[in-house]
Amino acid sequence: MDISIIIPLYNEEESIPHLVSWIEKVVTEHGYSYEIIMVNDGSSDLSWEIIENCAAKNKNIKGISFRRNYGKSAALYCGFEASHGDVVITMDADLQDSPDEIPELYRMIVEEKYDLVSGWKKKRYDSKLTKNLPSKLYNATARKISGVKLHDMNCGLKAYRRNVVKSIEVYGEMHRYIPIIAKWAGFYNIGEKVVEHRARQYGTTKFGLSRFIYGYLDLLSIMFISKFGKSPMHLFGAVGSLMFFLGFASTVWLGLYKIYCLSSGIPAILVTDNPYFYIALTAMMLGTQLFLAGFLGELISRNSTERNKYLINRTVGIEKMDVKNKHTYI
Repeated sequence: MDISIIIPLYNEEESIPHLVSWIEKVVTEHGYSYEIIMVNDGSSDLSWEIIENCAAKNKNIKGISFRRNYGKSAALYCGFEASHGDVVITMDADLQDSPDEIPELYRMIVEEKYDLVSGWKKKRYDSKLTKNLPSKLYNATARKISGVKLHDMNCGLKAYRRNVVKSIEVYGEMHRYIPIIAKWAGFYNIGEKVVEHRARQYGTTKFGLSRFIYGYLDLLSIMFISKFGKSPMHLFGAVGSLMFFLGFASTVWLGLYKIYCLSSGIPAILVTDNPYFYIALTAMMLGTQLFLAGFLGELISRNSTERNKYLINRTVGIEKMDVKNKHTYI
């Protein structure tokens, strides 16, 4: 199969028929073999009934319905799991993403050999105050921290090589950082394409102001997990040891200075009256706690079922390894 098109949606009953017919027109004109996977994220309107009607008319349309609203990351994860296409394309259901972009996205993956191509809504029709400016700040921060040079990290219109979506795990609110997740999974050939951004025709946005707070926290989480998820002692142990050493050295210096003053007849305050003593003591306590946190993290990581799961691209001269089903071939 050439293309899997994954559409997460929540209360988009007006948009679905128009979007489906538009996608069908584009892929038919280009002769693609395809499937459309719509993931209903606990909608309270008639979205699921419309998906069922569409699937009854076209066997290439498939649907997944959640019992309640889990969020976009969960919808994408289930869509990735169910997909069979060589190229996987994601888009939003609100008609702000144009299906006319599908052929070029497909070509960039197949011919230019990108692992992932992210859309860039260079010209937007959203509110400048509530969406445009915060989006630019968020993307600049994400580029600086992650090193992934994309202008629009959170654009819903993306194309992936099949082995990318089968190798990454999206959860929580991590859909905003799929390019970063892909990079840390070893997929470095990430491209960008300027795409058309259309004004919303029906309904209202499903994302509130809370996405700015959660997005920032999720970025910190994913950077930490990517770098130190399997070796937490490298962070907590190093910082804890440094703090303990500085606190211990300061305490020794205060003690030696007190002894020097007493032996030289120089008046000196009690060590316990010196504010630096409590700073040093606090540093030692925090250092000990951080070291123990790293130690506990290592114990948890050691007992994780994912501790020795690695992505293997290819082998030469040996059979495919299958050590307790831990290795994934991509």
